[in-house]
Amino acid sequence: MKPYNIYICGVGGQGIIKTSIVIGEAAMKSDMGVVMSEVHGMAQRGGVVSTELKIGDSKSPIIEKGSANLLIAFEPMEALRAISKARQNTYVVVNTSPIMPFNIIGSEVPYPKISDILDELKSKVKGVFALDAEKAAKDAGHILSLNMVMLGGATAVSGFPIDKEAILKSMKANLPQKSIPINLNAYEKGFEFVSE
Repeated sequence: MKPYNIYICGVGGQGIIKTSIVIGEAAMKSDMGVVMSEVHGMAQRGGVVSTELKIGDSKSPIIEKGSANLLIAFEPMEALRAISKARQNTYVVVNTSPIMPFNIIGSEVPYPKISDILDELKSKVKGVFALDAEKAAKDAGHILSLNMVMLGGATAVSGFPIDKEAILKSMKANLPQKSIPINLNAYEKGFEFVSE
């Protein structure tokens, strides 16, 4: 199977690593090849983080410029920063709640307007699904379920190679038992948003 390339980016503390583990394990359990990069960046709160997954036949996990099928951005500015990984037929699932990165706090450069970021993304890719994952996570029961809102959205994107049931199984195997109901609720909110 030709690899399906997923680039995930955001800020430390948003659950990016856990999201990539859930996707990777779901792919393995579905008998698909999967390679995953090391986490790039500072995984502590506030540092910029990215990880790359290729599902299918691939030796290297590194996604070349212009070859991502899907960009999952937990933070709007990080979506822009990662746009070189995308191409005309890439889909982007982006959280619209900004987290000010360290390098912008105290800088002369203001954080861009979310509408400007989304317009720029839309001009470069096939489809942009912009959701307030922070609000959806709070509605689901806990802000820390934001990553599962994003995962739900990603799973609903046309062409996503792993079926929903496999993702849900992987969530149950990889998330703390007591957090499962909230995380499943969060996942469904993201899934419904993109499905509509």
